[in-house]
Amino acid sequence: MDKKKLRQLLAKVSSGKLQVDAALESLKDLPFEDLGFAKVDHHRGVRDSIPEVVYARGKKPRDVIAIARAMYKKSGRFLVTKASRSIYDGLKIKGAQFYPDSCLIECGESDSKKGLVLVVSAGTSDIPVAEEAAVTASFLGSRTEFIYDIGVAGIHRLFDNRDKLAKARVIIVVAGMEGALPSVVGGVTENPVIAVPTSVGYGTSFGGLTALFAMLNSCVPGIAVMNIDNGFGAGCLAHKINLLK
Repeated sequence: MDKKKLRQLLAKVSSGKLQVDAALESLKDLPFEDLGFAKVDHHRGVRDSIPEVVYARGKKPRDVIAIARAMYKKSGRFLVTKASRSIYDGLKIKGAQFYPDSCLIECGESDSKKGLVLVVSAGTSDIPVAEEAAVTASFLGSRTEFIYDIGVAGIHRLFDNRDKLAKARVIIVVAGMEGALPSVVGGVTENPVIAVPTSVGYGTSFGGLTALFAMLNSCVPGIAVMNIDNGFGAGCLAHKINLLK
């Protein structure tokens, strides 16, 4: 359930096209549905515009499948992060799509896209996290484009895309190694920049800490920094900023 569907439901009741008892049946699992092992928060999209998303890692596959099916039954859509092919195969839901690089399962992506979120990755090794950000923002309803493999070792590749940087309402920059790309992008655009450090790199990258610290200490003011490998969080924040304009 999201704000749009709730408004449509209330409008049908108001116009007499839907009986009160039928509306109550649609709302009976608000604010959450108790599955015993999990309480599915169907009401979250009404409260803050971001519906509950299933984080699959560490959960039993059958539990992830049950939660996703409950979401699908109620709203016709769901997003599962850190998922596996076996979970996707077990869902057996028409329209669901699996992204093997980013380990996402998505179903019911919004048809109405707004604004423009541009996702930029420094290297091809950063693509899984970048794809997680792009798919998340698109699922939520933001028009999304991406540019891959334009890291600072070949900085001319970035400057060749300055028109795209200028048109975007929000830019997500994903980088590992030394994490320098968000500072460069932030220095050539006035648009909001969300930096995502990845765990890509050799020993002294310390699993992404080097990139994280570089982004937190950027001399370019106003850059938002996500947790290491948190493409999902970046996609959510970018979508919220994108809706403000």
